[in-house]
Amino acid sequence: MEQSIIIRVANHSDSRYANIITDEMEASAKARGTGIAKRSPDYVAQKMQEGKAIIALLPDDTWVGFCYIEVWGHEEFVANSGLIVSPPFRKSGVAKQIKQAIFNLSRERYPNAKIFGLTTGLAVMKINSDLGYEPVTYSELTDDEEFWAGCKSCVNYDILMSKDRKNCMCTAMLYDPADHYEPKETADAFKKKSKLYERFMKIKQSKLLSLFKKRITYLFSI
Repeated sequence: MEQSIIIRVANHSDSRYANIITDEMEASAKARGTGIAKRSPDYVAQKMQEGKAIIALLPDDTWVGFCYIEVWGHEEFVANSGLIVSPPFRKSGVAKQIKQAIFNLSRERYPNAKIFGLTTGLAVMKINSDLGYEPVTYSELTDDEEFWAGCKSCVNYDILMSKDRKNCMCTAMLYDPADHYEPKETADAFKKKSKLYERFMKIKQSKLLSLFKKRITYLFSI
């Protein structure tokens, strides 16, 4: 933990970490009891080869963290997806550094694109707020069918579809380069309202689960 962490754009030589990364993504999702769109090692390796990913390593090549870029709607939208940090390095601040690096890479490669993310984690919401993201409705995200198809491997996919893709357990957040607040403004707003966000997320998730269970019970009763 005391060694300096190297955070850089991933390349083809980093493909050897793909299995470790996808295994940790799956384990982390199961531990949270929520889900992220499952990605294969080949998919992650492809992002590395395309220069559309950020990787964090120790000088001895120990893997620390990862995040990648997905492009949707003819480059109108960009998603910073799959943020994952190796368990020994969590709560060290490295996740924020990775998010900053992937955000910078997205802005560099796609300066006019809206950058968005879906998350169930309050910590990620705070990091996004620090970067200038704002909470939005799902209708403000890409309507690209391929993006939403990626949610099929998430444990909450049935809930998403039962709500006609208008709502789910995740909170949607968006950075619009043409219309956004400065990072300090969104970060200050999040800091003031973090307890409200946390309460809102718990209520939202509880309500969605309750409605979904009622719908399933009804379907099985007819």
